[in-house]
Amino acid sequence: FPGLQGGLPPEDRDGMLLYRRTTLPCQGPWGSTLSHPRKAPSPPLLSVVVRGVLLWAGSLSQAAWGAETFTIAVLGPWDCDAIFAQALPRVAAQLAVDQANQDPSLLLSSRLASVVLPTACDTPHALATFLAHRNTVAAFVGPVNPGYCPAAALLAQSWGKTLFSWACGAPEGGGELALTLPSAAQVLLSIIRYFGWARLAIVSSHQDTWVATAQQLATTFRIHGLPVGLVTSLGPGEQGAVEVLKQLCSVDGLKLVVLCMHSALLGGSEQTALLSHAWAEGLADGRVVFLPYDTLLFALPYRNRSYPALGAGGPLQKAYDAVLTISLESSPAEDAFTAARVGGEMASHLEPDQVSPLFGTIYDAVVLLAHALNRSESHGARPLGTHLGDHIGSLDVAGFSQRIRTDEKGRRLAQYIILDTDGQGSQLVPTHTLDTGTWRVQPLGRAIHFPGGAPPSHDSSCWFDSNMLCIRGAQPLDSLSMVALASLLVLAGGALSCLIRLGIRQLRLVRGPHRILLTAQELTFIHTPSRWRLHMDSESRSAADGGSLRSMAQGSARSLLDTQEPTNVALYQGDWVWLKKFEVGRALDLRPSSLSLLRKMRELRHENVTACLGFFTAPGVSALVLEHCPRGSLENLLRNEALRLDWTFKASLLLDLIRGMRYLHCRCFPHGRLKSRNCVVDSHFVLKVTDHGYAALLDAQQAPQPQPVPEELLWTAPELLRGPAGPRRGTLKGDVFSIGIILQEVLTRGSPYCSSGLSAEEIIRKVASFPPLCRPLVSPDQGPPECIQLMKQCWEEAPEDRPSLDQIHTRFKSINQGKKISVADSMLRMLEKYSQNLEDLIQERTEELELERQKTERLLSQMLPRSVAEALKMGTTVEPEYFDHVTIYFSDIVGFTTISALSEPIEVVGLLNDLYTLFDAVLRNHDVYKVETIGDAYMVASGLPRRNGNQHAAEIANMALDILSSVGDFRMRHAPDVPIHIRAGLHSGPCVAGVVGLTMPRYCLFGDTVNTASRMESTGLPYRIHTSRSTVQTLLSLDKGYKIDIRGQTELKGKGIEETYWLVGKAGFPKLLPTPPDIKPGEPWQDLINQEIKAAFAKARQDT
Repeated sequence: FPGLQGGLPPEDRDGMLLYRRTTLPCQGPWGSTLSHPRKAPSPPLLSVVVRGVLLWAGSLSQAAWGAETFTIAVLGPWDCDAIFAQALPRVAAQLAVDQANQDPSLLLSSRLASVVLPTACDTPHALATFLAHRNTVAAFVGPVNPGYCPAAALLAQSWGKTLFSWACGAPEGGGELALTLPSAAQVLLSIIRYFGWARLAIVSSHQDTWVATAQQLATTFRIHGLPVGLVTSLGPGEQGAVEVLKQLCSVDGLKLVVLCMHSALLGGSEQTALLSHAWAEGLADGRVVFLPYDTLLFALPYRNRSYPALGAGGPLQKAYDAVLTISLESSPAEDAFTAARVGGEMASHLEPDQVSPLFGTIYDAVVLLAHALNRSESHGARPLGTHLGDHIGSLDVAGFSQRIRTDEKGRRLAQYIILDTDGQGSQLVPTHTLDTGTWRVQPLGRAIHFPGGAPPSHDSSCWFDSNMLCIRGAQPLDSLSMVALASLLVLAGGALSCLIRLGIRQLRLVRGPHRILLTAQELTFIHTPSRWRLHMDSESRSAADGGSLRSMAQGSARSLLDTQEPTNVALYQGDWVWLKKFEVGRALDLRPSSLSLLRKMRELRHENVTACLGFFTAPGVSALVLEHCPRGSLENLLRNEALRLDWTFKASLLLDLIRGMRYLHCRCFPHGRLKSRNCVVDSHFVLKVTDHGYAALLDAQQAPQPQPVPEELLWTAPELLRGPAGPRRGTLKGDVFSIGIILQEVLTRGSPYCSSGLSAEEIIRKVASFPPLCRPLVSPDQGPPECIQLMKQCWEEAPEDRPSLDQIHTRFKSINQGKKISVADSMLRMLEKYSQNLEDLIQERTEELELERQKTERLLSQMLPRSVAEALKMGTTVEPEYFDHVTIYFSDIVGFTTISALSEPIEVVGLLNDLYTLFDAVLRNHDVYKVETIGDAYMVASGLPRRNGNQHAAEIANMALDILSSVGDFRMRHAPDVPIHIRAGLHSGPCVAGVVGLTMPRYCLFGDTVNTASRMESTGLPYRIHTSRSTVQTLLSLDKGYKIDIRGQTELKGKGIEETYWLVGKAGFPKLLPTPPDIKPGEPWQDLINQEIKAAFAKARQDT
């Protein structure tokens, strides 16, 4: 380690070495498999003890020196990616932290500490891990995945923390994101510019980390004007590499392929497979150069270093002749590792080739962070750790294998080296260097060995000149060519003017108040429940509440393109709309005849016809945008048995249907698909005809229509069913037949032909094969005779015998003798019938609700204090509360373990229930609060949650005497002769009370007072109330005649020896107290009581 030779003290290095040598033989510092180290000899016991004492003493001095810790988290996919795991992030970070803590040039007010945060390999879970540690970490090293760098930087800015990353792009704002290395994209741009290779492709691994890296790299290249011909990722298996190579071969003029994945030299199987297949397919013959990306992020060892992956003359060795490796220049890595092992910073069994070079990158990032923190403190920045990137400044300090240099703006300066191989050996040799201070590439006197003998040809220099426009790789035309081009443009002007009118006409399709074509930016889509969704072959609409739709949209509105299953409901200009979708994959280019039809549909406006608002197009989706009616279809309304439909209600719906169809027929617009499923009802129970023009639009597009199922043809006129290709274009008389079938549905509240008992296939066959005539049967009592007669005329066999819509409208109005038909009037009459019993019903329900509320409050008050229960019911947070003076009571049953062992479980439950019921009855007479029971332990407190001054000690003392008195006469039901001895402990002092938990919340007490009261009980004696000094002083100050005996010095666990007392009575106490047994000091009284219990149980069994 350059710069670490004066690092850890010898005793600390030995301690770390001893620790690492005693880890499991197959695991690294965090459990990942690395190698099988040689077994270290066991040190002498005295040496281990002395070394442990020294380390402990050192830790005490360090703890006394720094009262605050500045924690650095190292983010990365350490536990889901084996190659990333080989970087040993925990060891690298700890080494750098130890070095910084002991560096005399760093005057840090806080002691640095490191923690490794393994993130998932997918971006969402990695970001979730980052969010979860916002309050436990002061600064972050990472992330490795650039996919969530922008989000992490924004979050870090809001938290007042800093990210130190080598993988993120260039920061755009303040110092919350600091780059620990020069921009890898800028390094690649400098080298590409030097060799003149502009046409490139980027291939990444399928992992999110590398996919995001490839996308970031492609964006940077395109911003600089480079033609990125392909950005793709490898699929699984060998087939994935073959598919990527096919895509690469299809890119014209390709010169360079950037590989965003783990290097084959470090065990990257995907890069190995891709290069091997490239050599087999002849793509590694010198026409294309491959550049690994990951080596830009660390110093790849190359001096006296052979790579086994390039040995044995395999296809990878030959393919690697077409690879140029760009890496950080450094001192020999073996020297750094040797120094670390000699100094004790690393386990001696680890070899350099077992550790990823990313180790040094992590180490350098932590060192850079430490120096930035030091300068931030020297500048007086507060709070500590914010905007550390602004405090880096100019640095020149020792890193892991190279100097860490930055300019005055804190930008990292480094030297990169280009490594090459001749396709025969297994070593890499340097050919060029790049200094990021000048961004110039300098040759080292050794030519690059290309497989074909020469490098790929240069691309036009215009790609690398920001002041020059590059068109398909050619430079701009000269003056003469520009004049000729201008002449051609003048000649084309005449043709262009002819197209302006057509362009304006097309623009009106997507602009203005009467636009027809709608896009995803104009509609807001939501995920709706499955009961609202429609498949392509279903046209039914379910009833739904419009209010619930709106509330759902507010919580889950999103773009259609982001959803996996686009919904049929959307928001357009503040109103709900319905999408009538066409088959997925249908061509989106509308024909002129289709546009003309859409304009005509757009102009249709009637209160009983759903408005067509336009035509929506998106990748894979095309649909008519129609007015949304939230109460669903007429078919659903009729099938809803809970909804009462009298004749007025039915007549209103039918009249709406007739008016809507009459309007369409007056505009010479036959429906062609009319059925109860596409008659929808809005929120005011107004029926509207929908799906008009759908079939005509399919015809205009010359799109093949799917063969309808028989159930969809039950409304179709017989002359249309007899067509050679089935029903296609609708007719006016065909719509009249459909109205007749809908009349039957409304009158019978059943499906079409519901009384025939035939299947849909049989009905369709009989309707089409006249004679005999096949029509639905409707009994005379199911509707007015005039309506039934009109229905039968609508489904006449001959189309010319059917009435027109004007005639139907006139005759239907005469059925009600000119009376106004209103759904509202019908509903008001229904409401009047229910209003008489409504008040009684409400009163009955209110009383039931009040009884249930009282039961709930009573139960809740038994579980929690009333104030706490009221706060929880109001939904407010119950803050912990501090009480200055409370007294706590603990008691248990002496010999309970023996009693439990000699009793059945059900008998033990009965014993505790009887005893606690007795105790609870005593509690009602005192100002105390029962906290909890745990087994045979009984805990009570006074002075909380309601404060009572100094009376808490008296209340607990009186209660304890009452409980002790009541226990004297208590007998177990299953063993009456077995005595029940209890012992109690009292202590007074402060404590904190609060509600703990969300599920089954509990009101708990915390503090040393609770512990001391428990110790008083556990060190007490049978039939005794053991009292501490604080409780005795409070009782004596009240001067109420309490009788106190001195017990003497008593050892309390965790408290030492204190003087304690017995509470033996009170002046004027009317009840008898049980006589405590005479126990002498040192006597095994617990064994005696257990023997007494066993004897009593044995006697009880003999008696039975």
